[in-house]
Amino acid sequence: MFVLPEVAVTAQQSVAFLIFVAPLCIYVAWNDLRAMKIPTWSTDALAIIFVVVGIFVMPFSDYLWRYAHFAVVLVLAIIANMIGMMGAGDSKFLASAAPFVALSDVTLVFYLLGAGMLAGLVVHRIAKRIPAIRNMVPDWKSWDEKRRFPMGFPMGAVLIVYLARPLF
Repeated sequence: MFVLPEVAVTAQQSVAFLIFVAPLCIYVAWNDLRAMKIPTWSTDALAIIFVVVGIFVMPFSDYLWRYAHFAVVLVLAIIANMIGMMGAGDSKFLASAAPFVALSDVTLVFYLLGAGMLAGLVVHRIAKRIPAIRNMVPDWKSWDEKRRFPMGFPMGAVLIVYLARPLF
């Protein structure tokens, strides 16, 4: 049986962040599947959630250091966007999500992202071939994409799973 390792997020942080982050991640996933876009306001909102909630639930030094996570991931994500590895919305989402992840948990989150991207791709590709599912949301742009994939779908799920880990 596979069990996720412990994470640096506390139960208090988990609950406080998830109240705001989970609905936003679900919206991001839905919108990326529907329109192949992650709106800037949603990535801004994700960053603001960390700024506002984080100050109350994290030790101040940890809270400040997490802004370095934002900066590093933003630079790497911009480069990935420039070379065509991912869209701009995906890049902004990763950067805005980075402060939620403790440095000690980065390896775990990379594994979760890898597994999440693969699972998301498989689920999406299977779902689009099932007429009953496809007919429920026939206007989704992601159904007809050949080359691009709505990465907001698995990235949002991974952030929720990571933040929820202390609760199970």
